[in-house]
Amino acid sequence: MILDLHSHSIVSDDGRAKVENYCQWIQRKEIPLDGFVLTEHRLFDDTSDYRPLEDQFGILILKASEVETDYGHVLVFGVNPDLRAVFNFGQIGLSLDTVVQESDRCGGIAVPCHPGRTRVGMCAHIEDRGNVEGVQVIETLNGGSRGTENEDALALANREGYHKMGGSDSHIVSHIGRCATRFGESVEDMDGLVALLRKGDCEAVQLTENTWTSQT
Repeated sequence: MILDLHSHSIVSDDGRAKVENYCQWIQRKEIPLDGFVLTEHRLFDDTSDYRPLEDQFGILILKASEVETDYGHVLVFGVNPDLRAVFNFGQIGLSLDTVVQESDRCGGIAVPCHPGRTRVGMCAHIEDRGNVEGVQVIETLNGGSRGTENEDALALANREGYHKMGGSDSHIVSHIGRCATRFGESVEDMDGLVALLRKGDCEAVQLTENTWTSQT
């Protein structure tokens, strides 16, 4: 099963894509994508209901969040009321240690994203301040990365033994599905997604001419 685990809609402050338009683009371009996760910036969207779009387009649409920590940006999967009560998703400079530990305690998982990116990725912070305990998965393929950012993320994952995932980091319609994550088992809901990420049953892949290529 192939899911794009990092995308933004107009709910995010810098997102320019409507979720329906993402679905239309995937269908029109015949992108071999089974679903995507909306990781809105500094918030969790608990009001939007995308089930009608799931039924209409036959695609899984899940919701998560992207928060800002002292080690860079982090995707939080499995957001629930307990986790939302622990820290303010809108705060800038959250403790990565807190986000990782509390996400795990509350049944979710925190995944540092685009770690090779300057200032908002964890690689540079690790060099300056050391590693953070408890990280299990990082995003090693990001559709918006430039230069050696994805290579640096992959090197970090290989060095520390992190599991690897991918996402487009799309903010506009045409970027959805550039990078994604391949799972060995079917994903039906967020609990199942979190379980497979924790298990490490995930692989970062990149779309080239409508064919998924594993990151090497």
